[in-house]
Amino acid sequence: MDAPTRWFSLRRRLLAMILGGVTLGWLTTLALTYRDAHHEIDALADAQLVQAAQTLLALAGEYDDDDDVADLGEDGHKYRKHLAFQLWDEAGRLLLRSPGAPAGPFTQEDGFSQAPGHHPWRFYARWDGEHRLRVVVAEDHRVREQLSGHIAGRLLLPALGGLPLLGLWVWFATRRGLAPLDAVADQVAQRAPDRLEPLVPASAPTEIRPLLNALNGLFARVETTLDKERRFTADAAHELRTPLAALAAQAQVARRARDDAERDQAIDQIAAVSRRASRLVDQLLTLARLDPGTPIARADTRLDLLAAQVCADLGATALDKGIGLELDAPAPLTVRVNADLLAILLRNLVDNAIRYTPPGGQVRVAVAADVEGPTLTVRDSGPGIPPGQREEALARFHRLAGQDSEGSGLGLSIAARIAELHGARLTLGEGMGTPGLAVSLGLAADAAGHVE
Repeated sequence: MDAPTRWFSLRRRLLAMILGGVTLGWLTTLALTYRDAHHEIDALADAQLVQAAQTLLALAGEYDDDDDVADLGEDGHKYRKHLAFQLWDEAGRLLLRSPGAPAGPFTQEDGFSQAPGHHPWRFYARWDGEHRLRVVVAEDHRVREQLSGHIAGRLLLPALGGLPLLGLWVWFATRRGLAPLDAVADQVAQRAPDRLEPLVPASAPTEIRPLLNALNGLFARVETTLDKERRFTADAAHELRTPLAALAAQAQVARRARDDAERDQAIDQIAAVSRRASRLVDQLLTLARLDPGTPIARADTRLDLLAAQVCADLGATALDKGIGLELDAPAPLTVRVNADLLAILLRNLVDNAIRYTPPGGQVRVAVAADVEGPTLTVRDSGPGIPPGQREEALARFHRLAGQDSEGSGLGLSIAARIAELHGARLTLGEGMGTPGLAVSLGLAADAAGHVE
């Protein structure tokens, strides 16, 4: 497991994102609060400067014009050294000043003004109503910054102190909130390989319902596949038991034969049973190979030539049994199919028809371009299948009662599976004679290729 995968954790991710978002929100709120507090403090301090100026002008009548400049004493207040004022008359004489205030004027401007510098001062100057006295009130701007910083600090300290508690709570909340995932993981970890029933946790939030539905759907598909394989294995074992037992019995007969004729007959039986077992194994392997639901490769294929090749391969078998095998393919027909699988389908249908048709009967293979799509039909004059049993005949290992011909009941099921893989229709109907059987494969209209 590489490092990114090892360290990836949904809990860590949620914890980092939530705490990071909360911290960023707090810092943003703190910055906005500091700015708003500084603005309000400036407004309040300016109002106090105006009020102080008005008060000084109201008290200025206590001093005569001939008095010396008054200098007030220190009172020891922490903000006293950051506040100052001057009182001037209309002739430009300094009448009154605060401790530490310079003898020269703070500013010549009326109203609010500010002195430049690293630590600026804020001034407010005004005349009285008769324009005889002018007061200038000054305040060190650092007082305002200290007050703003003090307010911000009081806000920041509780926030920083509460952040670990908030982190602990978020960790606990995410752990409890993600507990259903742990419950699902525990259910899966504790299950035996053959337990594929749906997952049903005690509490499943809406967010993980899609995951549970997907897992349950996967379990259902796996269960279906396993059931299919179990049935296939059981049926295959049952079908193989008979020829294997027959081989063992004929081998014992051959060993205990009293003469060459009896031994030759047993050996012929062994050869016949071996052929039947070999054909059964081939069919089982073909059927097992067709079971996975994987897409099949398709290519343009001459259906008439494929049918001719299959009929040529099985012609000797039909001739040995005295059965007439005919091919009806009046025109070239190209279809887009998997040629190998379609050859297996047709070979099984023709082989079944020859196997179940009595000597002297007929088997006819027809290729046609129907309105709904290309069709491939195999008709015979054999015993046929009753209409009520035709659907069951497509199942694996199904054989009709009373049949004497050798077979495993896999031919039609293989054909049905190949038709399903091609998205085609496989139907059973009446064949030639009474009653006979017709097996028709109807390909989709878009499977038709060009006619050469």
